[in-house]
Amino acid sequence: MRIILVGYGVVGKGVTTILARKDAEKVKEYGFNPKIVAIADIDGAVIDPRGLSPEKLEAIKQKGFPISKDPDFGRPGMPALDVIESVEAEVVVEVTPVNIKNGEPALSHIIKAFKTGKHVVTTNKGPLALAMPALTELAEYNNVYLRFSGTVGGGTPMLEFAKKCLAGDKILAIQGILNGTTNYILTEMSQNRVTFQEALTNAQKLGYAEREPSMDIDGFDTACKVVILANWIMNKKITLKDVDIKGIRDVSLEALDEAAKRGNTIKLIGSIDGDRPTVKPTEIPKNNPLCVSGVLNAVTFSTEFAGEQTLVGRGAGGMETASAVLRDLLDIRHKLATKLLT
Repeated sequence: MRIILVGYGVVGKGVTTILARKDAEKVKEYGFNPKIVAIADIDGAVIDPRGLSPEKLEAIKQKGFPISKDPDFGRPGMPALDVIESVEAEVVVEVTPVNIKNGEPALSHIIKAFKTGKHVVTTNKGPLALAMPALTELAEYNNVYLRFSGTVGGGTPMLEFAKKCLAGDKILAIQGILNGTTNYILTEMSQNRVTFQEALTNAQKLGYAEREPSMDIDGFDTACKVVILANWIMNKKITLKDVDIKGIRDVSLEALDEAAKRGNTIKLIGSIDGDRPTVKPTEIPKNNPLCVSGVLNAVTFSTEFAGEQTLVGRGAGGMETASAVLRDLLDIRHKLATKLLT
């Protein structure tokens, strides 16, 4: 399987590390032999149609930016769209930064991949939040696969759990803590009695929150994940504009104290239950399986037959998210192999 990697940040480097490791040779047991034939980033690209060797991938990572200055395979200034169009490959792995205003440049990368007959694995929530129904339809039209495990739960297989482990059951509702940054802030406020601003500052110092944290604390990251869950698991054709969103800026120590008197606490909950998906600070019992601390994520699937099933795990991290990319690549490889046998 020939792979074009678009984006060379923390997740992109994690993907190359996982695929280049010698112990990753074990995945060949699945009939899976991945080769990264190109990496495209903001400054240009590196391209080797035979596949960049593990040694070359490590050298590129150690040297740092700009990757296009590689003396053997560098292509300074070559746009990612040109790489996707001109380089022969089966899959594009799209891991550029999230943009929820217009989904770019990831949206154009994904569409170009589809139109050139390439499958897509992405960890980018932006295009999915804004245009998931259209993208899934376009993938089907071009007879290619779109996979995105890393967009929800990072390395924790939340989408696969619902889609595969609960197959045959009907999922009636989904509720979850889907953002580790806000969960850390609310945990700090509740357990250590610090203000929202103090907890946010701590999160930024520890690298859990961005310098400009509105994507997390205003609920947009959670809302993106709600859209993906609603479309993929419950077949609801919605986009970001259909979600009612309220972040955690107004959660006070007083509100947390009052909740504690009732044996409860406050968490930012993304919910798909009824007609309108929501994201809002919600009071929940401390003994609720969803009530996890720190940067953990948790999601509860309410089903017709199996009752409530809750999955807990880390929701972010470069290597964790890169592991989700590997799962998606293996899934595509399995589906392609199945097609050949039928």
